[in-house]
Amino acid sequence: MLLLLTDWLSQYQSGFNVFRYLTLRTILGVLTALAISLLIGRPLIRWLSAYKVGQTVRSDGPESHFSKAGTPTMGGTLILVAIAVSTLLWADLHNRFVWVVLLTTLAFGAIGLLDDYRKLVLRDPKGLPARWKYFWQTIAGLGAALYLYFSATTTGETALLIPYLKDVSFQLGPLFVIFAYLVIVGSSNAVNLTDGLDGLAVLPSVMVAGGLGIMVYAAGNIEIAGYLKIPYVPNVGEVVIFCGALAGAGLGFLWFNTYPAQVFMGDVGALALGAALGTIAVVAKQEIVLFIMGGIFVLETLSVMIQVGSYKLTGKRVFRMAPLHHHYELKGWPEPRVIVRFWIVTVILVLVGLASLKIR
Repeated sequence: MLLLLTDWLSQYQSGFNVFRYLTLRTILGVLTALAISLLIGRPLIRWLSAYKVGQTVRSDGPESHFSKAGTPTMGGTLILVAIAVSTLLWADLHNRFVWVVLLTTLAFGAIGLLDDYRKLVLRDPKGLPARWKYFWQTIAGLGAALYLYFSATTTGETALLIPYLKDVSFQLGPLFVIFAYLVIVGSSNAVNLTDGLDGLAVLPSVMVAGGLGIMVYAAGNIEIAGYLKIPYVPNVGEVVIFCGALAGAGLGFLWFNTYPAQVFMGDVGALALGAALGTIAVVAKQEIVLFIMGGIFVLETLSVMIQVGSYKLTGKRVFRMAPLHHHYELKGWPEPRVIVRFWIVTVILVLVGLASLKIR
């Protein structure tokens, strides 16, 4: 939106051409989203508290969580507003990749909002029934995948890149639709499972978004993509604005969500953030790198799958409690220790993922 204004003003003052640079607009996107989060965060918390939109706590969970009952939830709406406004202000709104990433994020956010509303406002402990949640996730995920497949202008957009290996990729063809759908929906649910401690999901999401932002910028620049030998995707670089907005919004939310949390993001934030990361990875052709950078999300998901499978097959549990972060809590780790150590692991994994740009 503001890009159109600065383009018009550049006719009269050439200095406005500086806003054509992705790097500047990304920085402004980060700062705008951060400012919005900080400005509306406290009023939102007061509003949620006034309407008693509070967290419910599992009776079989760690005892340290009992005190969190009633903490305002659905704070993820703060993240979505900040991302949307910042992206619309600073991104090129003629860019199809910007729209598919933004609309997919908002669609998954709407699914999470409905689930939170049913659980926290209507006091339905089941929330949105699982079959309906996955139905709407399928509609949103398949919609994004189909659009990306049919709007692709290069063969690289529907290929699977194998990181750390030079010039190794596989053309997926129509299978791209199923693959992209699984990445988007899987990433969404993985972040949702991780969102169980104060700040545990949001900062890794910020770090992964930052890492993917670098990937997006490289994939959208024909010279850099050629030098690094990664698929060149015309115009995808504009998505780095969205990555910056996500990072800024996430950091702003963390201001209120850090231990002890004043607000929780709820499904409205967790499902949306996961879908955003999955969609960014798909458009940047870095799906496997997302698997590496988001290793914490992967481990949390695997812990749930292993726990459920083991209990059904043998009647025994592998972990003291799933997802994985609860296992460490029940082993005696204080909540802040679990959170910070998971953050540190994410920093390492993001760096490992970024190394794939040169190690080939």
